[in-house]
Amino acid sequence: MTESFSIDRPSFDPQNGEARFSYRLNDLSFTEVLGLPSGADAAKAESPAFRKLLDLTAFVLGVSYFKLRAPFEIAAPDIKLTEAEKAFVIDVYENGLGEFYARNDLARFGRLKLTTALDSETQKPTLSLPERTLLPIGGGKDSLVSVELLSHVGVDFTPFAVNPKGPILTSVDAIGRAPLYVTRTLDAEMIRLGKEPGYYNGHVPSTAINSMIASLCALLFGYDQIVLSNERSASEGNIEFDGRETNHQYSKSLGFELLIADVLSNATGGALKYFSLLRPYSEARIASLFTRGGRFDSVFSSCNRNFRLNGNDGPLWCGECPKCHFVFLIFAPFMARDRLLKIFGKNLLDEPANEHSFRELSGLTGQKPWECVGEILEAAACFYTLTRHADWHQDAVVRGVKADLFAQYGEEQLQRAMAECLTDSHDHHIPPALAAKVAAHAV
Repeated sequence: MTESFSIDRPSFDPQNGEARFSYRLNDLSFTEVLGLPSGADAAKAESPAFRKLLDLTAFVLGVSYFKLRAPFEIAAPDIKLTEAEKAFVIDVYENGLGEFYARNDLARFGRLKLTTALDSETQKPTLSLPERTLLPIGGGKDSLVSVELLSHVGVDFTPFAVNPKGPILTSVDAIGRAPLYVTRTLDAEMIRLGKEPGYYNGHVPSTAINSMIASLCALLFGYDQIVLSNERSASEGNIEFDGRETNHQYSKSLGFELLIADVLSNATGGALKYFSLLRPYSEARIASLFTRGGRFDSVFSSCNRNFRLNGNDGPLWCGECPKCHFVFLIFAPFMARDRLLKIFGKNLLDEPANEHSFRELSGLTGQKPWECVGEILEAAACFYTLTRHADWHQDAVVRGVKADLFAQYGEEQLQRAMAECLTDSHDHHIPPALAAKVAAHAV
């Protein structure tokens, strides 16, 4: 039997803010529910632009159900898509699921078939949105640097999150602005089947998912731009698989940003903008910007291990995962030792058991971890800085990697790499006027 995945046209009730998305995988049926804030303007909810974004959101949310079996055919006969929108959907299901395919050894690149009705309308919807910013908050350092930058240049923004928990909630409390939250309820049967034999499980492009949900809120509640906090190193992949680079952070990459920005703009007649404020920066540069203020030290976390689907009431940092190690590493050159140890609760660079993880991050062994971490050469450059830093050069991990670091890269390359980390890129999608203001403040 040929397996297939089907997507029904979604529904939205503006009275209670409930959006429902239905899917079929062979003989299985699933329904996902989004709970948006109530009180949306019914006229906006019935607009062609919102209807288009709701349809596109159905495709992007569908990756969670599709991946149970990852069939080659995707069908949505009741949804109209333009050729550009079809290309966007295929990109989400191919590159957005690239890590999932690689880790499950599934060859899907260039092989997926998408069947939809054809949207041949050339007239763009007329839409007007207030000059306001919706800012997704992830609870980590990146979005909080965006908070500080937007605040300093006088841009009005609203914090946004889907299923907020842990450091997202504490960060938003510290920001002090009323947030816009959405609840996302995945089908319980999908979650159960993902743990059963005969079904696949793995990484999905969460940034793409949350971005589409944010686009619905932007139209319903009046925001003309969605501002992400993705750095330039998110564009670096992990491994080659099935003839293509696969990237854990694909939906944070510049390539995807340009693609989804174009789709959202076309769907709204140019009214809705989408870009990353931190795209010019390396992770190290973002870390240096974060150290300028201390109001988020006790509330933020970039640790994924302690904040999974069901949340966690434990410490903000596990201190054991690659993400914790990477964040500690890039903060160390710029942050006072006592302050960094207070944030993490211990010195991750002075525990020999962590050395293998740090070696992976800096390209001395294995592959780049399947995590939202920066570029390999960036990590190596930060290590190089620490070998010459009075606060860190005697720590066990720094001493343990020093010889191999110098042998593999050489001091000259590491010096150039660190300088490059601290040099802002011009390869970004930020509106010019805003880019100039932010660049002037971030000097």
